[in-house]
Amino acid sequence: MISYTLLWGPFLGCRWAVSSVMTRQNQIPTEDGSRVTLALIPLWDMCNHTNGLITTGYNLEDDRCECVALQEFKEGEQIYIFYGTRSNAEFVIHNGFFFENNAHDRVKIKLGVSKSDRLYAMKAEVLARAGIPTSSVFALHITEPPISAQLLAFLRVFCMSEEELKEHLIGDHAIDKIFTLGNNEFPVSWDNEIKLWTFLETRASLLLKTYRSTVEDDKQILDNGSLSIHAAMAVKLRLVEKEILEKAVKSASDYCKLYTKRLEDGEPLPKYEESNIAFLENSATNTKFPLVLRNFNDEKAEGSELKRPETLTITEITENDYLDTQDSLYNGTKSESNSAPAEDDTATSDAK
Repeated sequence: MISYTLLWGPFLGCRWAVSSVMTRQNQIPTEDGSRVTLALIPLWDMCNHTNGLITTGYNLEDDRCECVALQEFKEGEQIYIFYGTRSNAEFVIHNGFFFENNAHDRVKIKLGVSKSDRLYAMKAEVLARAGIPTSSVFALHITEPPISAQLLAFLRVFCMSEEELKEHLIGDHAIDKIFTLGNNEFPVSWDNEIKLWTFLETRASLLLKTYRSTVEDDKQILDNGSLSIHAAMAVKLRLVEKEILEKAVKSASDYCKLYTKRLEDGEPLPKYEESNIAFLENSATNTKFPLVLRNFNDEKAEGSELKRPETLTITEITENDYLDTQDSLYNGTKSESNSAPAEDDTATSDAK
């Protein structure tokens, strides 16, 4: 720290030191496992990121961080780890790099049911039974389809008619219908699917219009090669966000055409008994839709607390956000998963 201060001056030296800590600190459990604390993990925190899975956990019994190699590394090869399901926006802000071909890239989108909506109370109730808030930050993903099971469920409720809402509240098999809200194999109705994908297409198109440049403009800027490292990284981030939105627009348009044809052909809706796929799993996105059915008459159920197990395996550590989660104080950010109980990112925590 002193050498950098002498070389660069107080401000630049301080900025370097703070940046070094912010991009390398991690959350680990305290000795008794009751809470988390921030720490630097020498050598391990020098590993760069690559695609893969979280293979690092914390051994409470031996009080140490344990990392399993993602692959067999030869002597002299660089060792990589998987930082977690971070978007490039999170990588740029909190790690200082842009990762090409990021399979977990996404663009945040804030959606909510307006309280002035005539059907607000009914929509809020259906969403509550599914464990989804009436307003939250979701995400449009780079993968296909571009939405998670939770966002699909939200949009279905958002676009429901009064009759469809009643069916999900007091109709026959109402609980089963709540269970299948996040499963793309079981539409509420063809009309509902058309409405939700039309809404998503419009919303993504509007987000695209907020950018001052086009995809082609950004590609041309990058091809010129006259940008600084930081400027190029910013343009790459802007470019990939627009590409994600463009994919979402096209995907939504394709789904609209698909369900419009099914409606016009009078195709019957599939029933959940016809499939062996679990109710809560959206097979296309490979994401689970955790359901929280609330009992409003049971005060004990509302006041109950989740108990943390006394011993934590590596899997449990990573799944419960012990290794620098997106909720960390400095180099983590709250994603859509933290403003709602169930987006993809809550399943695995960031590893760095």
